[in-house]
Amino acid sequence: MTPTPEMTSSDLLALLRLLDDSSIEVWLDGGWGVDALLHEQTRLHKDVDIIVRLSDVSDLRNLLQRIGFALKEGSPPNSFVLADGLGLEVDVHAVVFDDAAYGVYRMENGEDWIYPVEGFDGVGLVDGIEVQCLTPAAQVLCHTHGYKPIEKDFQDMEHLRARFAVEIPPQLEGSEA
Repeated sequence: MTPTPEMTSSDLLALLRLLDDSSIEVWLDGGWGVDALLHEQTRLHKDVDIIVRLSDVSDLRNLLQRIGFALKEGSPPNSFVLADGLGLEVDVHAVVFDDAAYGVYRMENGEDWIYPVEGFDGVGLVDGIEVQCLTPAAQVLCHTHGYKPIEKDFQDMEHLRARFAVEIPPQLEGSEA
């Protein structure tokens, strides 16, 4: 059995520094986004979910290609996963900010999903370094649409509820077991 690769906090910060040096603005979503909000790593991560401007996708892909990442799955430029030779993954969700500053994300099924304006105001810490991420409420909202939550998602939502008193919808309150 092949061990699952781990994206460590050092791996994540190196990636974020590279993107920042290239003026590619990203917001953390998913597991690393939750852990950044909590200011602590609560579980292992094999990937990082990022939100990026659609206009930066080409630069992002070129930059990550230079360090060994290639398309693993999905449909660029809107939603896709890049992976390196070690199995680490960057799950990319590209948005266009409309005139009211909502983030419009074109899903694989062709429908648009709208990130709330205030959802991009999250600030977290990874190893004491400040990072941009979705807010706790936006994290919860993202976990309610587009996929069936698994145990790690339930745990993430419970951490957000405990720390930030965000309301968790019934489908995210715990596993069915």
